[in-house]
Amino acid sequence: MLKNFSPDKMLTSPFGITADQLRKMGKTTVLTDLDNTLLAWDQLDATDEISNWFRILEEDGIKVMIVSNNNEERVKRVAVATKIPYLAKAKKPLAASFQKALADLGSTPEETVMIGDQIMTDIFGGNRQKLTTVFVRPVKDTDGFATKFNRFMERIILKRLAKKSELKWEDSL
Repeated sequence: MLKNFSPDKMLTSPFGITADQLRKMGKTTVLTDLDNTLLAWDQLDATDEISNWFRILEEDGIKVMIVSNNNEERVKRVAVATKIPYLAKAKKPLAASFQKALADLGSTPEETVMIGDQIMTDIFGGNRQKLTTVFVRPVKDTDGFATKFNRFMERIILKRLAKKSELKWEDSL
């Protein structure tokens, strides 16, 4: 069961991921969480780094979508500013959000990477859908109220994973 919570990769930041790296892995699609994955959970607007990363991936033929459990207003604000499709109130780790995102993008699980900062939602949900999962360090050390329980459980899982395998933070795929 622990395997369901184990990411395929652990990165210090999503911004080191390039289209070339993704293509070498046979990937054409990126699903990414928003809060504390791309920007701080309490930051309203997308940064230039986010906008540029999305633009470069898309120009290089990679499909990108934000898949977030946060509300429509929050996610739409960033998605519209960056011109990226999105799915708000996704209810990760439930399967429906991942399946809808893949259907909307015309992608398959085999060609898709899920990037997120939470083991309990992003990684567990992505693994259950047979996506390649990339766990990233949270942008900010604090979390919204709803995430605090997940972080508690995450610490327990990460300790158990560390005992069973080599978990190490890397800068790129």
